Amino acid sequence: MNIAIIGAAGRAGSRIQAELVRRGHHVTAIVRDPAKVAATPGVTVKAGDANDGATLAPLLAGHDAVVSAVMFLMSDVETLVGAVKRAGVPRYLVVGGAGSLEVAPGVRVLDTPQFPEAYKAEATKGAEFLARLKTEPDLNWTFLSPSAEFVLGARTGVFRLGTDSLLVDGAGRSWISYEDFAVALADEIETPAHERQRFTVGY
Repeated sequence: MNIAIIGAAGRAGSRIQAELVRRGHHVTAIVRDPAKVAATPGVTVKAGDANDGATLAPLLAGHDAVVSAVMFLMSDVETLVGAVKRAGVPRYLVVGGAGSLEVAPGVRVLDTPQFPEAYKAEATKGAEFLARLKTEPDLNWTFLSPSAEFVLGARTGVFRLGTDSLLVDGAGRSWISYEDFAVALADEIETPAHERQRFTVGY
């Protein structure tokens, strides 16, 4: 498949790129600074701005799927959705956040007293992004939320999937590595199981 990644230079984006190439897909890495991504076999690097829909749409055209791996505070849902729709790409996948996951019915992670204030703005914007996707009548979207701790680690291929509730392991920890997050996202691209839905991944 031909897959475009917006924000391919970041921690999540770079690992998603590596996982897709590992599986034999071709990736177009769209970044503001092409020097941050090495041109390797299976990867084409393109300069692009997530906030410039007019120039972004042509970069996305012709791909089988688009992955958005940019921070919510540094992007705009209308711009991104509009660019994907104008490009005619059949699938749009978003690297989401954990803040909008629930710890109890109707209680989101970001609404709990212990949620760090430093991350609240980004988490709130991510929740708004997801809410906007849920109103989208035409675009085939998927929003993958990591667990509470999104960390550098190993690719194990062993994890659990959920829907709207925060996943917690037997020790009470909610976490996932960027590497295994990338595996879960690549699995979803290859074998769609959560079209027009949010899902989550954790240990």
